[in-house]
Amino acid sequence: MEPMVVEEFFGGPGPEDLLNAAAAIAQALRQFAATEAQAAAGLTACLPRAGEPGPISDIRRGKAVAQAAAEAASRAALLLEAADLLAPGGTAAEIAAALGNATKRAGLPPGVLIPLLRAAALSLPTDDASARIAASVRVQELANLLA
Repeated sequence: MEPMVVEEFFGGPGPEDLLNAAAAIAQALRQFAATEAQAAAGLTACLPRAGEPGPISDIRRGKAVAQAAAEAASRAALLLEAADLLAPGGTAAEIAAALGNATKRAGLPPGVLIPLLRAAALSLPTDDASARIAASVRVQELANLLA
């Protein structure tokens, strides 16, 4: 009996796995964006309207809530853009450059996306093991390029 050559079977994620991973990461980022948008809407609803008393009457607290709402809305927009940039796939360098430009337009450092991308890779809505491995590999490549 001849020994099995491992290299023939384990060559890493293939092109289709990377595309599946990109789609799954994009979907997870869209779900994160929805959560951020809901948070922004909830915070905005707490702010008093012109001439109306609201649940937050202290001006300092109102400013803090308004700033938190704006930050959440900004993150939601950035996550949606990141999802659109990741979904079609491509090389890690191309995607990282596009993500870096998106964060600059949002006025944020590129590193702000790293924990969100890692969380997206960990929460993939799929049972495709190859896509999960490809997602982890792709997110690590992007994290290295964005850092």
